[in-house]
Amino acid sequence: MVDTKYEFGKTKDGKIVLIDEIHTPDSSRYFYADGYEERQANNEPQKQLSKEFVRQWLISNDFQGKEGQTIPHMSDEYINSVSDRYVELYENITGHAFAKADTENILSRIETNVNQWLSNQ
Repeated sequence: MVDTKYEFGKTKDGKIVLIDEIHTPDSSRYFYADGYEERQANNEPQKQLSKEFVRQWLISNDFQGKEGQTIPHMSDEYINSVSDRYVELYENITGHAFAKADTENILSRIETNVNQWLSNQ
């Protein structure tokens, strides 16, 4: 992990609490150790696993999140490549193969999981 961000908030009683995910590709940048020194010595960009490639894609498609801009269309092929990159990150960080969940009846799965979590509260 090269860097990360932590987002905090305050409760009504003034207690500071962590309010967002940590150490994910959305909040952190990860560089590959393999080849790091060579790329650094050659002043080349590091091979990284983070959301940065999505940000760069958006910028290259004239979207920077400014008011009035329309999010560009992402093809299924690009969306699948994003998913593959996140799987790659998971496997590299954990050392375990990622088992993709069955995508049939996804709404039913979400409802079951939310209800299960709520019943444990």
